[in-house]
Amino acid sequence: MAERILPLDAATALVVETLVRCRTSPDNARAVARALVAAEAAGLKGHGMSRLPSYAAQAQVGKIGGHALPTAEHTKPGILKVDAAYGFAYPAIELAESLLPDIAHNQGVALAAIRRSHHCGAAGLPVERLAEKGLVALLFTNSPSAIAPWGARKAIFGTNPIAFACPIENGPPLVIDLSLSQGTRGEIFAARQRGDTIPDNWALDENGQPTSDPEAALKGTMRPVGDAKGTVLALMVELLAAGLTGANYATEASPFLNAEGPPPGTGQLIIAIDPGLVGGGNTIRRFAEFAAVVEAEPGARLPGSRRRESRMKAATDGVALDVRLLEDIAAL
Repeated sequence: MAERILPLDAATALVVETLVRCRTSPDNARAVARALVAAEAAGLKGHGMSRLPSYAAQAQVGKIGGHALPTAEHTKPGILKVDAAYGFAYPAIELAESLLPDIAHNQGVALAAIRRSHHCGAAGLPVERLAEKGLVALLFTNSPSAIAPWGARKAIFGTNPIAFACPIENGPPLVIDLSLSQGTRGEIFAARQRGDTIPDNWALDENGQPTSDPEAALKGTMRPVGDAKGTVLALMVELLAAGLTGANYATEASPFLNAEGPPPGTGQLIIAIDPGLVGGGNTIRRFAEFAAVVEAEPGARLPGSRRRESRMKAATDGVALDVRLLEDIAAL
């Protein structure tokens, strides 16, 4: 697989230039670039630059409103209702991030309900940024149908990521980011772009059989983490991220990965908590104490540490991108 190294600023410029060329405003393009390049730098290729061709194709036909402006309504002291206006999720998430800290520090808890949204990428990034501002943060997001209820064949739930982050005294935030499927649709999509196979425990084909073929996997269903337990969690996320926010359920959402159909209209729910107001002044120190217990175990690592190492390396070395991906982007 031929690759080309791009510095992070060059990768950012590539995203912005491509999206502006494909009917997206510069401000929205910059928000998308921040998210894609950060995910790529963290080694999360399924949420990184591989998404750019499908994003651009959707913006060109209006499946994503490239010029949409998200709005926020502060309906109650601790509640924000955010309308992504069928645009990219990232400007709406950044709008919520800009407002949640002040609310949480005043109220103890703040909640942003985002509707009429789209793919939100690496869910750990927004909660990490909130944790860097001293907050405990959770993010739930639904996605188009990909997982069948346990014992069934038809996809009903999305892969529905859950992310959590909390500040750690004298250290970087602890970040947990997991999809409720064994692999992610983005990783499978990226494997198809590269011409690679996938692990055969990630997905089932249309006949319900395990497959290592990305094309067959995208036509079939994803295997949930924890089997039946994973499907129950996926149901919970559907109700939080779509039922509670007023967004489309997985069964109502068109795919994130192509330019066909109407806007997906999925949702995100972000919860921010001031740990000092809830648990007292020593809460962040207590978080650090327990994190140290985990790290003291031989072979154990705190979640998110490998991604931070990857970002530090990418800051100096850049990111390696598949030449075929760069050719696809240039052709847009």
